[in-house]
Amino acid sequence: MKNNHTKYKVLMLSAMVFLTFGCKKTLDINVSPNNPLIESTTPEVLFPSAVASTAGRVGGELTILGGIWSQYYTQANASNQYKTIDSYALTRNDLNGSYNELFSGALADYQLAINLAVAKSDWRYNLMATVMKAYTYQVLVDLYDKVPYTEALKGLDNLQPKFDDGYTVYVGLLAEINAALAKDYSSVPLNGDQKQTDFIFGGDMDLWTKFANTLKLKMYLRMVNAKPAEAQAGITKLYTDGANFLTTNAGIATFEGTPDNSNPFYEYNVRRLNTTTNLRASATFTSWLVENNDPRVNYYFGTANPVPMNQGDYTATAVEQPTYAGATVFAQTAKDPVWFISAAESYWMQAEALERYFGGAGAATMYQNGVRAAFSQVGLGADVIPSDYLNYPTGATFEQKLKTIIVQKWASFAGSHSLEAFFEQQRTGYPNKSSVYSTDPNYIPGEWVFSKNGVTAGLLPKRLVFPASSRDRNSNTPTEVPITTKVWWGK
Repeated sequence: MKNNHTKYKVLMLSAMVFLTFGCKKTLDINVSPNNPLIESTTPEVLFPSAVASTAGRVGGELTILGGIWSQYYTQANASNQYKTIDSYALTRNDLNGSYNELFSGALADYQLAINLAVAKSDWRYNLMATVMKAYTYQVLVDLYDKVPYTEALKGLDNLQPKFDDGYTVYVGLLAEINAALAKDYSSVPLNGDQKQTDFIFGGDMDLWTKFANTLKLKMYLRMVNAKPAEAQAGITKLYTDGANFLTTNAGIATFEGTPDNSNPFYEYNVRRLNTTTNLRASATFTSWLVENNDPRVNYYFGTANPVPMNQGDYTATAVEQPTYAGATVFAQTAKDPVWFISAAESYWMQAEALERYFGGAGAATMYQNGVRAAFSQVGLGADVIPSDYLNYPTGATFEQKLKTIIVQKWASFAGSHSLEAFFEQQRTGYPNKSSVYSTDPNYIPGEWVFSKNGVTAGLLPKRLVFPASSRDRNSNTPTEVPITTKVWWGK
């Protein structure tokens, strides 16, 4: 990457333009079907551009959504930028840019890269692009529940594709990953120039195999509520086949920190808005960190004693909440990474799988590996990990063990991985939802609260509504449902 700064800057500039001003090229197409206009290109050009597009959206606008809905941070009471997110008042006119760009940018480029790679039997780029296509699709379907899939990504051949249900999309993506893994993708290594097009693993196909397996594990775990038999069969086969999973972070960790070449969350929330104070520490998260003497509080908020706001309490006056004017901001830097799947997440998924299907053998070790990896991820050693964190509840019930795992996930996902914490709470119910607001003496630190200014009658959000850009251009867009309606795999 360091030897490829020019190409990297160009690609990230493209991603940031989409992030800041919306997806310009979607003005010329039917948005969700995607209309790839470049026919004479190569996987070497398409793949890094697509990865930059995925990272720019998942690590930018959707990180803000996921972080607010996962209650890491909340809208400041002195500004207005994210009130509709914090009050659960999003409509079809909000967040169109991410939907548009992930379809017409990232997924269109992945699909064209796959088509070209298959045409010349280049199974390396086929695997890389297939895995990232599946990851990007998984994010979209987990947000919207139904998306164009079987008829999508065909360009002008189908400008109004049907929407497929989430289960159909999952089954299709898993089949695509399996087909890519079955090819001979390791016999010819990427050359030096090609390795520089892989921002994630630098052309290491062994790591791409692990990423593919870990993504499959995540998707099967998402299915445990809706399709328990299929989830068990899929995970059991992974283990029976001797699948290896990630022990390193998968994402982009090489942002240079210059304008248009920064972490997209920073670019969107700080540089674009020319302020650092829009997102303030949420009492939901800080109360848990302080209660547990978690030293990561300094990494997340720059202080051991953050001054929080209560979630969604942005209408409070200075008289009502005098401390809000000095509430601690969520710490961000221009070089923060964007993780697609972290090593800690991989270990914790394995711990859950071992508990569910293998009698818990090895689950404690995987859980502890996850805790250590989570602290290492923010530059902290094992010597500062609170001792309670490593005490896996071996003799507890399955639900108690699951809660322990998922709450640790939540504590490690703040920042560019925030969206996954939102998804996991919808899947498992952890952290618990509080029956009282965070100002109540009976409030339990870390439990999610209903936003003070929430408009959904006490119900937490579970999805996004289809954007206007889809509804206006695709007559197959499904009937709108409330954002409080669970997606197909929800608990």
